[in-house]
Amino acid sequence: MIAEIAHEFSGALPDGGVLLGLDLGTKTIGVALCDAGWRFATADKTLERGKFTRDCAKLRDLCAARSVKGIVIGLPRNMDGSEGPRAQSARAYARNLDALGLPILLWDERLSTASAERDLIAQDFSRAKRAERIDSHAAAVILQGAIDAMAGGVI
Repeated sequence: MIAEIAHEFSGALPDGGVLLGLDLGTKTIGVALCDAGWRFATADKTLERGKFTRDCAKLRDLCAARSVKGIVIGLPRNMDGSEGPRAQSARAYARNLDALGLPILLWDERLSTASAERDLIAQDFSRAKRAERIDSHAAAVILQGAIDAMAGGVI
């Protein structure tokens, strides 16, 4: 099941459970996880993106190890709300990832990377350290937005 509305996604989930957030880049996938109570998203790791079958196997293992109940994928919309090739790619990735059998939410990721960058600068990370961690922190921003929306009944 793939949703774009938070309450539809949360309705497909059990009460609570770990959620996985993904920021899909062309070369990497930023990964974040939230606690079972859907309060806090935390940056986890950045995976090197390769062939989908390899990526899917890594994500399947991660989901099994952390007992993930649902996946939130960043949907890169343009600032005017329209969708371009990157959004189409994210939708295709979600359709393929649906094979894991977990509910999937496509969540608007506009400005997530900029927000993550500001947070890392505020924490005084060097440019090199920011480059290493930006994707997983952007995934945490995406996931936090989605769990905030579910907790507040928004969208």
